[in-house]
Amino acid sequence: MRSSFFGLEIAARGLFTSQRALDITNHNINNVNTPGYSRQVGIQKASRPIGLFDGTGMIGTGSEITAVKRIRDDFLDYKYWSENVSFGEWETKKIIMEDMEAIFNEPSDSGFNKVLDEFFSALQELSKNPGSLQTRELVKSKGITVSKYFNSTAAQLQKIRNDNNYAFKIKVDEINSYAKQISNLNEQIYKSELDGNTANDLRDERTVLLDKLSKLINIQASEVVVGKLPNGKEDRRFQVTLNGSYLVNHFRAYELEYFEVNDATSPKDGMYDVRWKDSKNPVEPKGGELKGYMDVRDGRGINGEYKGVPYYIDRLNEFARNFAKAFNEGIFKDGNQYYAGHAGGVGLDGSTGIRFFSYEENGTAKSSAELMASGADMDSVYKNITAFNITLSSDILDANNGIYKIAAASSGGESENNENINQLLRLRHDTRMFDEGAPEDFMKSLVSNLGIDAQQAVRISENQDSIVQQIENRRLSVSGVSIDEEMANMVKYQHAYNAAAKMISVIDQIYDVTINRMGA
Repeated sequence: MRSSFFGLEIAARGLFTSQRALDITNHNINNVNTPGYSRQVGIQKASRPIGLFDGTGMIGTGSEITAVKRIRDDFLDYKYWSENVSFGEWETKKIIMEDMEAIFNEPSDSGFNKVLDEFFSALQELSKNPGSLQTRELVKSKGITVSKYFNSTAAQLQKIRNDNNYAFKIKVDEINSYAKQISNLNEQIYKSELDGNTANDLRDERTVLLDKLSKLINIQASEVVVGKLPNGKEDRRFQVTLNGSYLVNHFRAYELEYFEVNDATSPKDGMYDVRWKDSKNPVEPKGGELKGYMDVRDGRGINGEYKGVPYYIDRLNEFARNFAKAFNEGIFKDGNQYYAGHAGGVGLDGSTGIRFFSYEENGTAKSSAELMASGADMDSVYKNITAFNITLSSDILDANNGIYKIAAASSGGESENNENINQLLRLRHDTRMFDEGAPEDFMKSLVSNLGIDAQQAVRISENQDSIVQQIENRRLSVSGVSIDEEMANMVKYQHAYNAAAKMISVIDQIYDVTINRMGA
């Protein structure tokens, strides 16, 4: 049997339902600019009807909000994470490769071609007047500039590598931080939903963290059913895996750790690597910013490896060694001697066997004799020279007698003999010196390869950015808050609220007449 005030109960339920819907709309509007926020809607249905006492049917009891639903497409989230990892990797590579391009700075007034031109121009001037001390000083100065160019370029590349190594460490810390935050949110969400409700805002926070984490490293995230709760609902656990191993398993986060590699045979020697903190098992990033930093930091371009900083340092080392050997000995990369080289010439003081280029060790330039004593054969001797340490020999650098030892002549006692300097000048355009051709061709090839690699990184990064943005736009079209839609809903629920309030007022008048005026 229903109460005499049954109509008031129905109207009150309508009032509460509309008020709850207005609260949800208000929450949506307030979070229109909140990153990662998912639009929420109230699930409204007719409340349970009751049967009439005379058996003639059932009568409705109004409406109610049974749940507040978070509008989200899980498939779009999965797509976003799977594409975001590639975007993170190539965006990182793009930024670093652009920095490397700036180091080579070609073409420019301070690039390699300019430095090499000035060096051979000084040799050309010396060939005109082999006895000129002023011109000899210029040759020495320009030779120092050549060596300093390689010293500086290699040092800047190494700095980029060291910076990447530090950034790698920071990214590992970020991954651990995000994993810990996600595990904490898992616990809050799980406990909040034990009563059957859905922790919508906490789930949004977790999704934002997953978005950030997916840019750092390749992850897979899923919510799995492990059984039933006492109330009969599914017991769900949220997991994040990395290469098949748990990074987050429900309430627990598994930590990564970085460590310094001490292995001279490894391309990572002296750099950080990453592994699981508990098991010490290695972790091999397959995407994300972490892989981007690792590829550029360690890639030597061997066996399909990425052409990172070590590749370009190796190429600079190759140039420094082979150019020094060709200039000093007249021996090219193929091992054949085509010229007498600087060592085969004679200085103004009658000296011979002097090497123009050598290497520096512990801040001191090696003499010609020390250079030649540093290895068992020519290859092992010049293996000591790198782009980092190439310099003029201490014989040439000697402040008092160095310029006299520049071997312009082919025989002694002839101050105006320029035969040896002329054969050194031919090195400038001799295409036999390197596989790529002349010295200029070698560096053009190197800079061209860098430009191609940088453009590839830019192109892939921009493509991935477009894909990620497209997926994000699709996510927003599903989950985003539309002010126009929410304003329409606000008006709709306001009218429903006012109608329910009016119904209460009408029923109040009816009972006032029935009770007070009819004497019931």
